[in-house]
Amino acid sequence: MTEPEPSDAVEPPEPTSPAPGPTIYRHRLPTRVWHWVNAVAIFIMIGSGIGILQAHPRLYWGDYGANPDQPWWRMDWAPAWLNQALDLMTIPAGYNLAISRRWHLLFALVLGFALLGFMVTSLLNRHFQRDLRVRAAEMAPRHLLADAIAHLKFRFHNADDATAYNTLQKLAYVAVIFVLIPAMLLTGLAMSPAMDAAWPWLLVATGGRQSARSIHFLAATSLLGFVIVHLVLVILAGMGNEIRSMVTGRWRLPADAHAAPPAGPEPEPAE
Repeated sequence: MTEPEPSDAVEPPEPTSPAPGPTIYRHRLPTRVWHWVNAVAIFIMIGSGIGILQAHPRLYWGDYGANPDQPWWRMDWAPAWLNQALDLMTIPAGYNLAISRRWHLLFALVLGFALLGFMVTSLLNRHFQRDLRVRAAEMAPRHLLADAIAHLKFRFHNADDATAYNTLQKLAYVAVIFVLIPAMLLTGLAMSPAMDAAWPWLLVATGGRQSARSIHFLAATSLLGFVIVHLVLVILAGMGNEIRSMVTGRWRLPADAHAAPPAGPEPEPAE
């Protein structure tokens, strides 16, 4: 029996992953500066806020609240692991109400003026109108469901225009910029006796000093939840690419996506 002659057929090449897309300018300088100032300010404010909360770790509604009153939340109701995590985040490491307040008030000013500067800049360069405006069609349940499913499948970018924010991203940023941070600043002012004397309407607007404290806590907790989800999504979307874009402004397009064609002679980078 003769041996079969070797075939001259060429082995097909192994499939390779698509080459990454081009690098584009995505984030302007004001957005990048505001992002990193916020990152530092929020980290310190959460840690110092925990230190302040430890002075009386109970929350009430209305004008008054003290030890004999029934709180709607108190720290010892939280699971032990959560209390341990909060202890690790406290600024300073040991209990010191005076130092916690100083850190908190200092970085509240940083957070407030940074937000004001970002809002003015974003109105002037049309970042809000161009990138964060939520259109009626995007709020349709079918569209929101499709966006949520895409996130569950780790598809975070629109293949037609990877530089555009998706609807859930817009809603999250709008909530942080126009609801959570302003609510924290307003209720923080309402808890200050000096501010109450100058602006008595603060306590009326927030429902009383203890209500202001509770709203302040809920807004801060929601903001912490946003930060955690944001960090997880940054890791899943490609941490190196995302961090580089927020440092240099340059962002590499995903391999299966492209930027939308510019509407004018010069493309405007998304914020």
